[in-house]
Amino acid sequence: MACQAYDRIEPLRTGEVRVAGAQLNFLDLPVEETFFRMLRFAEFDIAEMSLSTYVLTLAKGAPFVAVPVFPSRAFRHSAVYVRRDSPITDPADLAGGTVGVPEYQITAAVWVRGILAEHYGLPVESVRYRTGGLDTPGREEKLELSLPPAIDVRPIGKKETLSRLLLDGALDAVYSARNPGPFNTPDGGGLRRLFPDPEAAERGYHDRTGIFPIMHTLVLRRDVYERHRWLARELVKACERAKAAALSGLGETAALRYGLPWLWAEVERTRAALGEEWWPYGFEPNRATLDTFLRYSHAQGLAERRYEPEELFAPETLEEVIV
Repeated sequence: MACQAYDRIEPLRTGEVRVAGAQLNFLDLPVEETFFRMLRFAEFDIAEMSLSTYVLTLAKGAPFVAVPVFPSRAFRHSAVYVRRDSPITDPADLAGGTVGVPEYQITAAVWVRGILAEHYGLPVESVRYRTGGLDTPGREEKLELSLPPAIDVRPIGKKETLSRLLLDGALDAVYSARNPGPFNTPDGGGLRRLFPDPEAAERGYHDRTGIFPIMHTLVLRRDVYERHRWLARELVKACERAKAAALSGLGETAALRYGLPWLWAEVERTRAALGEEWWPYGFEPNRATLDTFLRYSHAQGLAERRYEPEELFAPETLEEVIV
């Protein structure tokens, strides 16, 4: 199993939580490495995978089968960067402009484009997209794309980076799940986020929609799944137990489990805003979020058709077992 050792996954890595009937050889890898190796070489039996990438593989022979476990979720209003001196103050101002994205198909970019189109009046096709490495040259799309003519996507130069092009004025904005390197300096390196208070924008978005965007899912290689159909459900059960173990001590006040003095207060704020089960696994609690993402993927020229959420996952994981 290749997956970043998030707190909600860590008990699987340590063996505190086991997958019934299996022994895990857990590889704690950066997400980009896991995605690349699984897509190019199918090296792992189980792997974390970009939700967008997984959806695109369904039309390319469906080599993987997902389970409704979502190790990575993130709001993405905070993922839009412009130059500090840019006149752009509203997403609609980007119409007619040029935006950098590491890859057109990455999940974070799908969410950003969909949210800006649906909620801020910036049609997807009104922007030119340039793809490449954020701070290191040479990144390419992991999958070959066949996009409508109205959507303009081209790679940047082999020695160029999105961060540098943004600072130099060749790009009007960058959509990136990671902070551009210059932004990590104390003064922001000449960059700023487009949304001046992204947390407020993200909380407002959740209040309106109920959506906490899904970034990644877990997949099994199809040949492994077809040999061991039972593994899909057992993996979901183990991940549920691992998540429960990880999150159980977040709000502890007697002896702080983590090195953040007011983490308990953040837990209370999160619970008030998102509910008691703020990081749900399983199909039904995530149906609306998945349906929105699939609508965005198709509308942006990525998915060949509008998939239904049920089509994404092993059928064994879609129904509750009544005992």
